[in-house]
Amino acid sequence: MKIDLTGKTAIVTGSTAGIGLAIAEGLAGAGAAVTITGRTQARVDDAIAQLERKRPGATVDGVAADLGTAEGCRTLIDRKPACDILINNVGIFGPKDFFEIPDEEWQQFFDVNVMSAVRLSRHYAQGMKERDWGRIQFLSSESALNIPAEMVHYGMTKSAVQSISRGLAKVLAGTQVTVNAVLPGPTKSEGVGKMIADIARQQGISEAEAEANFVKENRPSSIIQRVAEVEEVANLSVYLASPQASATTGAAMRVEGGIVDTMA
Repeated sequence: MKIDLTGKTAIVTGSTAGIGLAIAEGLAGAGAAVTITGRTQARVDDAIAQLERKRPGATVDGVAADLGTAEGCRTLIDRKPACDILINNVGIFGPKDFFEIPDEEWQQFFDVNVMSAVRLSRHYAQGMKERDWGRIQFLSSESALNIPAEMVHYGMTKSAVQSISRGLAKVLAGTQVTVNAVLPGPTKSEGVGKMIADIARQQGISEAEAEANFVKENRPSSIIQRVAEVEEVANLSVYLASPQASATTGAAMRVEGGIVDTMA
């Protein structure tokens, strides 16, 4: 199977590092013109430079904006009024005792993880519908199904985007616009990599040992028994963005190593 996205335009939110950057690289490698987004111009510029080094000849640009705000989403929309592929990846996470999460932190997680995707999908899906072709993805998580006790607020947002993904697919029924949720498990993103490195340093063990211990202690149901690579998540995302995935819509596509203990 050869995925060819030549002539397609893609926006990947939260794509200056980690899963988002890997998806942007995968889409660019398939021929799409890709827009990187991040909160600061410096981070955006660095991500663009990385992609240009890895994918010579790729068409890549970027927009710096805080997509956790309506103003930030408007900035992106004004700069990029239309796209063929929208990857709603931007998000925040972090463990915190349920009883210590204040209202404003619940709101922050909802604004960044959910409302950014709502605002952007609401805009870009209309153009996709008019052109009768498009791909929208919501980066959910196995935490949408396996709500972690240490990150209830995060799990809530990932359940929310999965619901929105299914509903939006129904809104666009009968068109050639597909909408899907992608559910990664623990993945070697920038944040997870730093967390594992910190654990290794604190416990005086190697990062490989720290990673293995993290999976055993925190995700014991994992079938692959390791943390996934960002490219493994990106591979699924690129496929879902392709013409070959035209019959896959309204789906929750798991790339979490079998952590969720169900066949459905």
